[in-house]
Amino acid sequence: MDIPEIVTTKQIAEKLNVSDQYVRKLLRSGELDGTMVGSQWLVAETALFEYTTRMESKALPVDHPRCELPLPPIKALSFFSGAMGLDLGLEKAGIPVLLACENDKACRMTITANRPELALIGDVWDYSADDIRVAAGLSATDEIDLMAGGPPCQAFSTAGARKGFSDKRGNVFLKYLELIFELRPRYAVIENVRGLLSAPLNHRPHSERDSALTMEEKPGGALLYIIDLLREAGYGVSFNLYNAANFGAPQSRERVVMICHREGKRVPYLMPTHSEKGDYSLPQWRTFADAVAGLDCDAQHFIEFPEKRLKYYRMLQPGQYWKHLSEEMQKEALGKSYYLGGGKTGFLRRLAWDRPSPTLVTHPAMPATDLGHPVEDRPLSIEEYKRIQEFPDSWIVCGSLLDQYRQIGNAVPISLGAAIGRAILADMQGDYQAIPTGFPYSRYKATDDKAWIGTTRALLAKADKHTEDKQENLLF
Repeated sequence: MDIPEIVTTKQIAEKLNVSDQYVRKLLRSGELDGTMVGSQWLVAETALFEYTTRMESKALPVDHPRCELPLPPIKALSFFSGAMGLDLGLEKAGIPVLLACENDKACRMTITANRPELALIGDVWDYSADDIRVAAGLSATDEIDLMAGGPPCQAFSTAGARKGFSDKRGNVFLKYLELIFELRPRYAVIENVRGLLSAPLNHRPHSERDSALTMEEKPGGALLYIIDLLREAGYGVSFNLYNAANFGAPQSRERVVMICHREGKRVPYLMPTHSEKGDYSLPQWRTFADAVAGLDCDAQHFIEFPEKRLKYYRMLQPGQYWKHLSEEMQKEALGKSYYLGGGKTGFLRRLAWDRPSPTLVTHPAMPATDLGHPVEDRPLSIEEYKRIQEFPDSWIVCGSLLDQYRQIGNAVPISLGAAIGRAILADMQGDYQAIPTGFPYSRYKATDDKAWIGTTRALLAKADKHTEDKQENLLF
């Protein structure tokens, strides 16, 4: 094997006409691939070439209409498309999309690199329903069979500051609903994080809760509001919290998936293809080892763990994390975090070979969300990320290393997207199969629409009555 030519940070700085310090910043962020040996960065000349080529071609792809191709039998539109995980899943099931809507620069480059024939539009606020039809190559009378997308989930994520619909990203959710009501697709898919099930319509920070929560501030209000809007528009709604591992993804990742039907029908839940222990007459969950089988070990791209963290990783075996260290090492490794509450399962975490990957995150080397390789002293690579999310090895993901991690980490696992597509096609054709009785779609209870809606409305009504009684007692 040829040994690549190595260039120094000083040589790179001269070539790029920047400071040596800026080059080191590029290396630390992953914008430029390199390896630190001691206190020195080593950069292959090929990596520098890739970086300069990427910078030269980093102009944002412009919005453009779909190429003049025959329309497929089923006409689908994609919104908040990201790296196109959901779209590839739909395509795998037999539902190709005509249009992608995405505003993120790196994602737009990824879409253009892989599907240049698709219509590409940007910010949903800039497009009317008529504009979208024109871009997709549809006439005013062409039936739209499906609109699918996952509106930005940060407003509902349990991992961040939850603001519900008071956040602009929450309002983008409402814009997506508005487009559904204007374009009137036969089916609409809304994919989101588990936090949507408990998100309030309006969020009041805990530090400001000096009085009882209003109805709009109580858990579940956001989703109830969404359901009511859909039903008022004539759409039937079914949803559940699905673990992607139950549909063949080598990843335990839970997402809320809503399927809406224009004629007011309830679409049956997704049909599982796998189960955790191989019961329900289904094959067992796929594992990390299954995902990365045959992957070229010499063609991996990844960011590095800090050296001080590697000290502890070298003490851990596959499937272990910080709790498998001695108590003395646990305190040393976690510092002040050791005394915080919660399970802290993301600290110093090596994946197990014989289990699905945990949920992929947008950065595999953050201290509380580590995704370490089972035996190598590094985070998961871009190539391993792609395998876990089931992107083809040939799928081009554009941008810096961190851009690539973010895009792949945010994607819908392709097997979950395919299960959504199969459920819609089965409903179109009236081809229903019996779902295994008692099948556990996720680790939580009462997350399907039938159980969740009834339980949540009852809890909100009870809480509202309690507030009314309390106010009456204050008056007398």
